[in-house]
Amino acid sequence: MVLGVGFASCSDFLDQSSPSAMDDKNIFSTYEYAQGAINNCYTYFAEQNYRARTIYYGYNTDIEYYNSSNSLDDKANLATYDARPSNGQMNDKDGKDLWSQMYKGVERANLAIQGLRSQGELTDPKMRHLLGEALTLRALTYVDLINMWGDVPARFEPVNSSNMYAGRTSKDVIYKQLIADLQEAADLCAWPNELDITTTVTRINKAFVKGLLARVCLYASGYSLYRDGQYRLSNDPELSKDVLYPIALQACVDVMAQEGKSVALKNKFEDIWNNKGISGDVISAGNESLFEVGYSDGPVMRGRIMYTFGLKHNDADAITTMKQGSQVGPTPNLFFDYDVADTRRDVTCCPFQWEKGVQVPQSINKWSFGKLRYEWTNRMIASGNDEGINKLYMRYADIILMRAEIENYLYGPSAAAPYVKKIRQRAFPQSAWATEVDAYVNSASSKDAMQKLIMQERAFEFAGEFLRKADLIRWGVLKEKLDEAKTKMTQLYNLEGDYSDINPYLYWKMSQFSYTRDGMTYALREAKCDFYGLNHGETDDPGQDWKFWTNSSGEKSKWISASDTNMEKVNVLYTGDPIMNMYWPIFDINLNDNQNLNNNFGDEETQPEPVEQGGE
Repeated sequence: MVLGVGFASCSDFLDQSSPSAMDDKNIFSTYEYAQGAINNCYTYFAEQNYRARTIYYGYNTDIEYYNSSNSLDDKANLATYDARPSNGQMNDKDGKDLWSQMYKGVERANLAIQGLRSQGELTDPKMRHLLGEALTLRALTYVDLINMWGDVPARFEPVNSSNMYAGRTSKDVIYKQLIADLQEAADLCAWPNELDITTTVTRINKAFVKGLLARVCLYASGYSLYRDGQYRLSNDPELSKDVLYPIALQACVDVMAQEGKSVALKNKFEDIWNNKGISGDVISAGNESLFEVGYSDGPVMRGRIMYTFGLKHNDADAITTMKQGSQVGPTPNLFFDYDVADTRRDVTCCPFQWEKGVQVPQSINKWSFGKLRYEWTNRMIASGNDEGINKLYMRYADIILMRAEIENYLYGPSAAAPYVKKIRQRAFPQSAWATEVDAYVNSASSKDAMQKLIMQERAFEFAGEFLRKADLIRWGVLKEKLDEAKTKMTQLYNLEGDYSDINPYLYWKMSQFSYTRDGMTYALREAKCDFYGLNHGETDDPGQDWKFWTNSSGEKSKWISASDTNMEKVNVLYTGDPIMNMYWPIFDINLNDNQNLNNNFGDEETQPEPVEQGGE
């Protein structure tokens, strides 16, 4: 009775609001407060399992390989198309699992969208931009959710009793909402450098919004696994290529019209990655990078990009206090598939690693990606797992190649050719343009031939950026390309087919050079490798001035061979069915939290009715 009286008495009190209450009306009527809410939407990128677990999506394609796939542990299973709901990497407790972290990001965006819309029509360009940011951040998160899990709960308003325990929604439904949201966001957001909040690429801008819109249109109109068990195009006519490709094309055209003003290609491919780009913490807008997930570079660092994908350091040395990198690398054949004159090859694929400040050859079975290198940074990398290097989410080259693909589908190879040539001109010295740009691209005289050429060009351009898996899925060639990679690796190890003119022996020698940091020159990198035997046709012995690859006994040994170790890499490129396992299962911790979620595949129309759970 006493409690009843107490509750009755305080109910009137709780119904009253303070004039200074921080509700939506007050928070989102002030730009500074509203911007704080948007900043909060970005914070989930730095949560433990976003930065440490999303990196597993995209592993093991025809060009990218998790270098410990043969361990067959929980990490490897995520990469080899064999993930189980019980996966230990994904079942973190206390809401720290990846799924929960991503839906926290969705919820923060939903609250910001609701708050900004509560203000009525927004006329201030900065406030309009904030709404566009929130819509885009929510779309970005849903793109990642769909890539990882396929059909996921659709929650486009803040959590309430009707959506708290939502089951899976068809990705087709979600894609249509994302396309509408991104079209709205493109009208709301400012171009790079148009506002003070778009001067860096760690904030959303119009160029990225339009690029993401184009990407979503390509995903939505492409192939994917549906819950009827079929790997197919959507049956929804609103998601056909004839409907979505013109939308995507216009988005790409709009961005390319800004070249030289809001966007630009780097003159050199390496400069995207070295101390003039990602590794150098260069985040000024208006260049090739359109959006990066920004991580703190100190004093408390976040992000595991260099730690995971960087060039291998076997120990702490004069360059870094970390001994990591090379968790993922290129499939070995990729290096030999590049033209020798293609400047992207030696940036992307590295046959060497660092040991105590010295470059030494790396096993053919343990390639590193070279786009991210500790030695390119402008600061000393701290010890630990997090190093503060940003995650590059989209760059301008992607816009150009998406346009090429769309132009080819709509208007044919001659319409696509100028955009493929634009990318290859950057990759090759001008002396090679006649053969490796003009003749090469012009040889694709049919739509099918040009599409295959673009697929290959995206491999050469974006290897190690982990766009490939989603591309292979939407093109409908996931297993076909994985099997092709297995064949190519087998031929390489046996020096057959296109690899019959590769030297099985590897030779190298050291050349002394110095190292500059903070304007001072040090003799910190003791030696750099020069290699012989990596190019097609270098099959002879270069002479006594060169060292050679040896076995454990110090005897000259073949670097490339069909050994059991090498063939193991081929055999575990995938261990589960890539088609039926293109998506991860929903993991146990999330299934246990929501009885309306399941991993059943069958007729979409016969899925179980939602189970009512709990209350508000």
